[in-house]
This record gives sequence, C-alpha cells and structure tokens, in this order.
Amino acid sequence: MIEQLSIGSVSLVTLATAALLLIVLVFVTYGIYFERKVIGWIQLRQGPNRTGPFGLLQTVADVFKLLIKEDTIPNNADKTVFKLGPIISFIPAFVVLAVIPYTENLYFANLNVGLLYYVALSGISTIGILMGGWASNNKYALLGGMRSVAQMISYEIPLVISMVGVILMTGSLNMIQIVEGQAGGFWSWNIFPQIVAFGIFIIAAVAELNRTPFDLPEAESELIAGYHVEYSGFRFAFYMLSEYVYIYAIAGLTTVLFLGGWHAPFAFLSFIPGLIWFIIKFCSIVFFLFWIRATMPRLRVDHLMGLGWKVLLPLSLVNIFVTAIVLELLK
Repeated sequence: MIEQLSIGSVSLVTLATAALLLIVLVFVTYGIYFERKVIGWIQLRQGPNRTGPFGLLQTVADVFKLLIKEDTIPNNADKTVFKLGPIISFIPAFVVLAVIPYTENLYFANLNVGLLYYVALSGISTIGILMGGWASNNKYALLGGMRSVAQMISYEIPLVISMVGVILMTGSLNMIQIVEGQAGGFWSWNIFPQIVAFGIFIIAAVAELNRTPFDLPEAESELIAGYHVEYSGFRFAFYMLSEYVYIYAIAGLTTVLFLGGWHAPFAFLSFIPGLIWFIIKFCSIVFFLFWIRATMPRLRVDHLMGLGWKVLLPLSLVNIFVTAIVLELLK
C-alpha cells in the first residue's frame, strides 16, 4: 500500500511538472510573438505577419530553426563549463515557478518559506551566465558575463530588501498567506502602502532580467550579444528560454506580492474566477516589461551601477525602517 501511494504521488508530481513546463513553453512561444507585436505597434509597424495566420507561427519557426542549427563549440573553449552554462542558467528559472500560487487552490508547492525559496534559487542563474561568458574564451563574452554578474548581484540586493516591507506587513514568507493578506478590495493590495517598495522592485526586476534599459550584458551595439555570443543552436535557445521564463516568474511574483494575486479589485466583481484576475494582472506586468523595451534607451554602465547602489539600496533600507515604525505605531 505504501509503495502504491509513493508511486502514485511520484506520477502526480511528474504530471504536474510536465503541465507546468507545457504552460511555460506556450507562454514563451507566444510571449515572444506578443513582444514583437507590441514593439511593432509602438513603432508604427506590423510586426510578425507572414508565417501562419497573423504571424502566429513565426516564433515556432524561429525555435525550430534554432533546434536544427549546428551546435558549435569554439576550439579553445572550456567545453565542460561551456555546455553546463545554459543548463545552470535555465533550471533555476523553471524550478522557482513551483511556489507561485495562481488561486487559493491552484498551486504546485505551498512552502512556508516560498519567498525565500524563490530568492535563493533565482540567484543561481547568475552563475550559469558567468560560466557561459568565461568558458567561451571570447573577450566580448567575458565582458558580458562580468557585466551581468556585477549588475545582477547589485540589483538583487534592493530587489530582495524591497520584499521585506511586504513580509513585515504580512508576517509570513508563504506566498498564499501574502495574497490572503491583500483580500478586501484593491485598497488592501500591498502596492499602495508599499508603493516605494513596488517601484524599487520593478526597476530591480528589469535589471535582473537583463532587459532594456538594463541590457548591458547583452548590448548588441557594444558586445555583439554579450555572454552568449559564441552559443548557437539549442544551447543559445536555452539562454533565451531562461530569460523569458524569468519574465513569467517576475510577472507572477509581482502579482502575488503587490497586486493582490487572485483577488478582485472590487467585491461586486468577485463572481469572476480568481484565476482570471490573476491572468489579467500577470499580463499587465508582462505588457509593461515589453513596453519599457520599446521606449527606453540603454543606460551607461556607471549610471546603472550608481542607480543600484546609491539610489535603490538606500531607498529600500529606508522603506524597511518606515514600514516597521508605522506598523509598531499602528499596534
């Protein structure tokens, strides 16, 4: 009986993992399509419109092209590290999704330290990027890898500290409890009492994603593509996949921490399923990230690092103290 239960639970976990992977792959495929369409719309052009109806198969064709391309490895590269880099970059991006709850009953893992789990694992991807940049034995790749490590470590600190205000208000690291603490209407969402933390979180999250205007590790005009310049085929696809999976993760985390998760903004709209509200908020954050890419210029390196250490870090620390003082006074 015990063996049957264990086999059944393993099968259930396998099915859930496969379902999550399928959802993420569909999101990445059509997230890229949506990004191209949004940027095209902002720049007064069409975007993909040839491959498939309305261009819907353009990303599928691009992925297929990457998968059948030759897998090249430079002669002087550290081949073992070169191969491991994309894997170590992608696996944490996928694993952190397990703790994001979509409704009170729809989630993959309900951990008491879910937020800590997310932060701890997401930091590992930095190692994969550094490995790819160093192992390529290419000066542009090495510069891209070093930039990425400096940027991601610098912005990870204010990103994590900005979450502490939410933790103080909720009194928990559990994602579901954080969402339940925001029930009762949009005025109960953490975005309003923690508006400073929300601003810091969004800026730091964009920097963590290495996206415009913080795309210095991949700056095509300076580094040809940065840390993955020597990658091709499916290994290059893994780096791109990890970037878009992190967009999924950041959008989900923002929805949970600051936008009330699955809760409706008004009580009279509570008849709409919570999953629909989660998807609406999630898609709004994704659209915002794409919008920024189409409208913001790239920062200089010194400005980028100065913003992280001289502005965001002190602001995030001040936010913690102010939050703690206000909570103590309200007791």
